[in-house]
Amino acid sequence: MTAAGARRVPVPDGLDGERLDSALARMFGLSRAQAADLIGNGAVLLGGRPATKSDRVPAGEWLDVTLPPPPVPAPPQPVPGLTVLYEDADIIVVDKPIGVAAHPTPGWNGPTVLQGLQAAGHSVATSGAAERQGIVHRLDAGTTGVMVVSKSESAYSALKQAFRDRRVDKIYHALVQGHPDPLRGTIDAPIGRHPAGDGRFAVVADGRPSVTHYDTLEAFRAASLLQIRLETGRTHQIRVHMAAVRHPCVADRLYGADPVLAKRLGLSRQWLHAVRLSFAHPADGRQVEFISPYPADLAAALDILRAEA
Repeated sequence: MTAAGARRVPVPDGLDGERLDSALARMFGLSRAQAADLIGNGAVLLGGRPATKSDRVPAGEWLDVTLPPPPVPAPPQPVPGLTVLYEDADIIVVDKPIGVAAHPTPGWNGPTVLQGLQAAGHSVATSGAAERQGIVHRLDAGTTGVMVVSKSESAYSALKQAFRDRRVDKIYHALVQGHPDPLRGTIDAPIGRHPAGDGRFAVVADGRPSVTHYDTLEAFRAASLLQIRLETGRTHQIRVHMAAVRHPCVADRLYGADPVLAKRLGLSRQWLHAVRLSFAHPADGRQVEFISPYPADLAAALDILRAEA
């Protein structure tokens, strides 16, 4: 969260007519929930008067906001199940377990890859924002698999550019509901924040270009196992694209998956796994590849489907 203290700022022209909670979130880098809490606690005045979160803000109107002190960061804690697949002076490659975010974010109080590495005594690059130093790409907390973190500053710059230039080969396996038609294809659809403003993303006309290639590996009665290669790396990209073509990842409740199927397969999170990552090593340019096997919950779900078939 932004630094604590009282602020008096005018509403920018670009936020004219926005809901107060949305405008506040965008101006101060808060979540909508944090903005709503501030408003509800009387810490926000609009034009000198107490406001409600649904008030519309006119451009140029003064906002008086009293921000709470930032939370004291907890010391890094070990992360059970976080496995180091490879490490040298420039990079560290990990197999990320379920329920672990890449780095701290507003509203996430659980374990992170960054904290887990630091707690285990691994050094990471200091480049990037303070809360995500060394992080060059991310996996959702509920997505498992292989992930690279930069240790040297030169590796951070090189890997960030490689991801930006789409020179990193990212392969995922996803179990999706139903059977995509065609069995192999490309989804090219822009992704942005969902209009509901509830943390989801969606295919929207003014979103960022997003390209997902998929190929069916195995078909079951109610689901299909896909191999997916990403050209781009948008937040929730695979989950959003598969839901958009009416084949959400199995057990992905956020994007409309069937809870009955999830329960039958014993899944509490989306069936999505980063199985392979390949890139030019930032130190010498040699091609390196790292592979992550399916974790127990995903493998068990496949066993059930195969037994039924």
